[in-house]
Amino acid sequence: MSTAKNNNEEEVDLGSLFVIIGKGFKNFFNFIGSIFKGIFHFLISVLLFFKIHFKKIIIAAVIGGVIGTFLESGSQDKYGSNLIVKPNFGSSLQLYKNINFFNDLVDQEKVLLLASIFNLDSTTAAGFTKFEITPVVNNNDIINAYNKFILTVDTLTVKSYDFEEFKTSFTDYDYKLHDIVVEAKYNDVFNGLEEVIIASVINNNYFDRIKKLTNENLTRKDSLLRENLIKVDSLRQVYMRVMLEESKKEFTGTSIDLGGTKTSTKEIELFSTDRKINEELGLIAVAIGEKSEVINVISNFQTIGYEINDITKNYIFILAGLSFFITLFVILFIDLNNYLSSYKKKP
Repeated sequence: MSTAKNNNEEEVDLGSLFVIIGKGFKNFFNFIGSIFKGIFHFLISVLLFFKIHFKKIIIAAVIGGVIGTFLESGSQDKYGSNLIVKPNFGSSLQLYKNINFFNDLVDQEKVLLLASIFNLDSTTAAGFTKFEITPVVNNNDIINAYNKFILTVDTLTVKSYDFEEFKTSFTDYDYKLHDIVVEAKYNDVFNGLEEVIIASVINNNYFDRIKKLTNENLTRKDSLLRENLIKVDSLRQVYMRVMLEESKKEFTGTSIDLGGTKTSTKEIELFSTDRKINEELGLIAVAIGEKSEVINVISNFQTIGYEINDITKNYIFILAGLSFFITLFVILFIDLNNYLSSYKKKP
């Protein structure tokens, strides 16, 4: 009797558990369903809103586009040209300052000063619309600079100054290549600008002195390595003669040792030294080529500039978009105001 009663109680407990689990699943799926219903309701509300106010918004955008078309037809075409350079001896900072100075002259409409700097007539100088310089971003520049930094500092400094910190401190001036952009109303005014821009930096006693000292050191190191290379070649010839003499003695049955294994080992070392010297000479040749100028020109200004077609600067696009968003904002504000007024009237 008691056993049957216990079984009935267990069945009741299991039934209650399944009911609780069932309600839990039901509530969970109802919650998920309410989310989807909310999203669906929101999308429908947005679509209904645009259906009601579609004509107003489109008319406003068209009016803005018409005004933009009128303004765009009265504006002149713009042309651009690029100069890519590789500054040396920390001259990139001065280059940025000079380019920003030229751009300030354009903004302030200092036409006569621009004409004087670039040896142009005032009409041509008045056609400049922008001078800009930006780095050619290359992550390898950061990695190479960090590797060079590691080699020049002690281990304790490296541990306390990791790559991410170094990357954060890496500025636009520290990149190797930089892109100078000049924009103008005429497409044939870019020839000769690079000489003036570069001269504005290299006509500096500090950079000139650093360039001379650097090139003198490189030339002296190149001469010293070439002298060492000649000496190594002479020693190799001496060891070759010794080895030949040794081989002759072996053929005649003489047991006199003139160097044997040591001579062969030294010859291998001389081959290794010769290779290292040649590698260093190659690196110095590249350094001399790169450091021979304060600023190396990688790519010159194009003689005839390219036409600038930037949609984000087009009056049609700007005014049409501006009219669209202003009208949308005004309608939303009116609807919100009406909703708040009706909400206050509710009991």
